Amino acid sequence: MSNAKVNTEPNNSLNFKASVQKFGGFMAGMIIPNIGAILAWGLITMFVIPTGWIPNEYLAQTVGPMIKWLIPILVGFTGGRLVYGIRGGVVGAIATYGIIVGASIPMILGAMIMGPLGGWVARAFDRAIEGRIRTGFEMLVDTFSAGIMGALLSIFAFVIAEPIVTAISTTLGSFAEAVTAAGLLPLIAIVIEPGKILFLNNAINHGVLGPLGIQQVAEMGKSVFFLLESNPGPGLGVLLAFSFFGKGAAKQSAPGALVIHFFGGIHEVYFPYILMKPLLILAVIGGGISANFTFVILNAGLVATPSPGSIFAEMAMSPKGGHLPVLAGIAVGAVVSFLIASVILKRDKSMDDLDEDSLNMAKKMTAMMKAESKGQKTVSSVAPVFSSAVPKSIIFACEAGMGSSAMGESILKKKIKEAGLEIEVKHSAVNALTADAEVIFTQESLAGRAAQVAPNAEIITIKNFLEQNAYDEYLSRFKN
Repeated sequence: MSNAKVNTEPNNSLNFKASVQKFGGFMAGMIIPNIGAILAWGLITMFVIPTGWIPNEYLAQTVGPMIKWLIPILVGFTGGRLVYGIRGGVVGAIATYGIIVGASIPMILGAMIMGPLGGWVARAFDRAIEGRIRTGFEMLVDTFSAGIMGALLSIFAFVIAEPIVTAISTTLGSFAEAVTAAGLLPLIAIVIEPGKILFLNNAINHGVLGPLGIQQVAEMGKSVFFLLESNPGPGLGVLLAFSFFGKGAAKQSAPGALVIHFFGGIHEVYFPYILMKPLLILAVIGGGISANFTFVILNAGLVATPSPGSIFAEMAMSPKGGHLPVLAGIAVGAVVSFLIASVILKRDKSMDDLDEDSLNMAKKMTAMMKAESKGQKTVSSVAPVFSSAVPKSIIFACEAGMGSSAMGESILKKKIKEAGLEIEVKHSAVNALTADAEVIFTQESLAGRAAQVAPNAEIITIKNFLEQNAYDEYLSRFKN
């Protein structure tokens, strides 16, 4: 099968952005699989602590150990496993134990360091001794080497890494508190909202804000940091504006995207609407600043990260007496974003052209957001280049491999069944793609990373996983 032609020209800035996204995706990859554990801790905390819904001194004993031991070790294991499978995960978990022992704060950040380090050391050791172990001694070497590496890393973490990471975490926490006290926290939307559009949302939320939020919850019982990126208000405002004042396909698809975004919590569905009109970044920034200001004024916060960022998750993670402040911030963000986006769309005269010309969209986005080119061709322009042979499998890839890719998978599966074809369809995080992938559907901004991981795959880029016409056009090549 022919290779996809996705940005084959050298582009250092694009490679740099792809590297940043890859690193951010790796950080998020350690947290996202363990969101269930974090939510469990948040729910227990919300109900049984002295200020909770049903205070229970006996059950409250489970809160501390869970955040100090269970969650960091899970994160460390996941980080090691990402680097070197189960073996790397075990060594990473042992190394994480060492950084937890002497710490007085939740060691999420430490786990995100020691876990991958453990996996890397295990991989480096195995590669160094590959082919040098006599037959019959493999299991002995594997078992003892994992124990020795884990023990040494655990001691290193306890003696050397823990004081350093504690100092870093304390400094970051103090800085965050100082920013909040100075009234500057709302301005963080200037960084967060463009970062989300560049598919750094999972890295920002789970890699940076999450650990800060967990530390704050352990001290105060709730944290505003869980609201800064997950707030669905700004995106809701943009989609409402498209529903009323958009044109063509954008207006028709906006209501459906709105439901998925606000109630389903898949924020990626509104990113293409921003990319079609980059000036709309002002709407989500304005909405984000306004929402954050409201959160700070009303002392809003959540007890754990709401993932996905659905209004249902936001309410579920709100502490006792904290629902109205959270709702107020979301509502203010949506209203401000809607007003700004409505003005921009009503004055716009080029939306029809932008719907049809993804290259023009990418040029405008580059000029106005200083982002890298998003001008990979859409399925309609690449389809004639590739083979018409029916693939065995198709993979939908997004940043986290849980939200928009699962949604696209569901849509395409239905269409494949209707077409009478036998093609396996799966979804995956872009970092978890394998080199033997045949066909990959992904967003335009992730195409470069997908091409790096699976260089022999046909990569089909789409602006929106809800674009059913794109799937119909792809499947049309198999009619005969």
